[in-house]
Amino acid sequence: MKDKYIFKSDRLGFRNWTMEDLTEFSKMNTDSDVMEHFPKTLTNQDTAKLIERLQSHYEKNGYTYFANEIVKTGEFIGFSGLAFQEYKTEFSPATDIGWRLKKSAWGKGYATEGAKRCIEFAFSKIGIDKVFAICTVKNN
Repeated sequence: MKDKYIFKSDRLGFRNWTMEDLTEFSKMNTDSDVMEHFPKTLTNQDTAKLIERLQSHYEKNGYTYFANEIVKTGEFIGFSGLAFQEYKTEFSPATDIGWRLKKSAWGKGYATEGAKRCIEFAFSKIGIDKVFAICTVKNN
């Protein structure tokens, strides 16, 4: 049987998205604490469109903000990964790194673990030589 994960870290599996993620991802995206530094929370329909964009990004680029699961339990906890950004800034176009985790996964080191593993994947597996991390000024 083929492993569903594109790659793993010590505790996390990184995979492409499926519509089976919609329910859990929607719960996360409607949480005002999780979405504090984003323009708005997302509806179920918004989340479905986001999943489609993330799937397409993976097909086009070979990477995305990967769906993350705890390998030991299979529990979906959010995402960490990479995205090619073309919006106008002094450093774009560029690949950025990002993550979003449900509250029950906060404070356990998953964001750090996921980011480190995604950086390793970017540099060693897909040949990206520069990755940017960006956030809003309020998100410090």
